[in-house]
This record gives sequence, structure tokens and C-alpha cells, in this order.
Amino acid sequence: MEKCKQILKKIFFLPPLPTVLLALFGYGFVLAVAIFEVANPILQYLSYICSAYALIITITGFPYVIAFTKSFKRYINEHSLMKKLQSTAIGERLFTDVRFRTEISLYQGLFINLLYIAMKMFSGIYYRSVWFISLAVYYMLLAGMRLLLLRRGKRKTAKTPMEIEIHRYRLCGMMLLIMNQALAGIVVFMVHQNKGFDYPGVLIYAMACYSFYSIITAVIKLVKFRKHGSPILSAAKVINLVAAMVSILSLETAMVAQFGGNDDPFFRKAMTAATGGGVCTIVIGMAIYMIWKSAKQMKKLRINNSET
Repeated sequence: MEKCKQILKKIFFLPPLPTVLLALFGYGFVLAVAIFEVANPILQYLSYICSAYALIITITGFPYVIAFTKSFKRYINEHSLMKKLQSTAIGERLFTDVRFRTEISLYQGLFINLLYIAMKMFSGIYYRSVWFISLAVYYMLLAGMRLLLLRRGKRKTAKTPMEIEIHRYRLCGMMLLIMNQALAGIVVFMVHQNKGFDYPGVLIYAMACYSFYSIITAVIKLVKFRKHGSPILSAAKVINLVAAMVSILSLETAMVAQFGGNDDPFFRKAMTAATGGGVCTIVIGMAIYMIWKSAKQMKKLRINNSET
């Protein structure tokens, strides 16, 4: 009995690195079989076994992976090379200045945003899809908002008053409120014409991974950066969340179209209306909150200035 336990432990309780590699292989294998619609029954059953094993070792190995990640992060932070990097001016700002890191992330987000715009515009022209083109235009407006924050973010590091940040925060809220009308128009046309986005081939799976990753990270960062009390940081994370929600909307319409929406037009309309209405409502709520909060912060700032 004891020997049997040891064998099961060696099979299902693996070290962190084999756990990650085998889990990725198992999930990747079953995903490949599903994407390429493999008809071979042996490969299908094998993929089921691999996915089940990947799920088991993911559950059993999760605590070990987390512990390994923390120890590895601690090792990296205590390494001599990392300490040398932190001793430099740029390294110190990178590790201690939240605004500096956010500005870098804004440049990164802007670059990814521009690539996404180019892909959507190319897809819209190539596939003659008005929906892709309209989405590209919407992301262009979001890119403009990021440029606005980047310009003011630089001036903030040069000791620009907090009032400038609050004004830019409120302006972003107003722009989101106006842009939401265009998004609502897109949703109305999608519901009225019973059309939407269409990702050909395996592109829909890639977009699904990107959309879920972006929405999860956007929510986490929005909550995380609230404690810093910077309107510029908060506005940047709100823009990321809006972009992620629009990606989820386009993905939802594409998945409904590809996996059964054409069989029931009413179902497709209902799903598009529900998801689109939910996204528009959330964006309106965030925009109104940004405008209200900026007015409250401005009033508080003026009271503090008058008292001093």
C-alpha cells in the first residue's frame, strides 16, 4: 500500500517545472485536436487522457508552482546583477517609481493598440467587413486617449500640479462618454442587421486567448492601482479595461456566429444585445464616475489650497 502511494505521488505530484511543461502540453494537445478537428479516434481519446492528466497535475502542483515562483522571484531580487541594476538611476526608477512604470506600460499598450488597429483595418479591408473597420476606428480613439495621458504623464514627472492630472482624468471620462455613443451605434446596427465580427479559421482561438487575458489583467490592474491615488494611473487602467471589454464583445459575436448563431437568428440578436448593452452600460458608469470623482477631487484640492 505504501509503495502504491509513492508511485501515485511520483505520477501526480510532480516538481514545479515538469508540472508546468506537462500541463501546457496536455492543454495544447487537446486544443490542437479540437482546432484542427482531428477525426482519428485514437488521437481523440489520447487528447482526453492528456487533458485529464493536465488538470490533475495543475490542481496538485499549483501550491508547489506558487512557492517556486515566490522563491525564484526572491532569488532574482537578491541577485548581484539585479542589485547593480537597481543602483542605477533608471533601474531605481523602474523598481520604485510607479508612475514611471505606468508610463512605460502606456507606451507598450499604445504599441500593441496600434498593431491591433492595423490588424483590424487590414482584416476589414481584406474581408470587406464594416465591423472590423468600425472597431479599428474605435481603437484609434482609445489610442488617442493614451497619447493624451502620455503627454501629461511626462509633464507630471516634471512636477506638474495635481490639478493637471485631475483635468486630464475628467477629460478622459468625457471622451469615453462621447465615444460610448459610437459604440452603442455599432451594437444597434449589429443587432438590427443580425451581423457581427467574424474571425476566420483558427484566428478566433487566438483572439479568445488575447481577450480573456486582457480582461483579467485589466481588472486586476484597475483594482491594484487605485491605492496609488493618481488620476493619470487610474485613467490609463480604465482605458485598458474598456479596450478589453470591446474585445470581449467582438469575440462573443464571432463565437456565436461560428458555433451555432446562424441556426437561431433570435438567439444571436439576444446575445449581441445583452453583451453590447452590458458593455455600453459599464462604460457609461465608469465615465460618469470619472467625471464625478474628478469634480470631487478638484473641490477637495481647492479647499486644501485655500486653507494653506
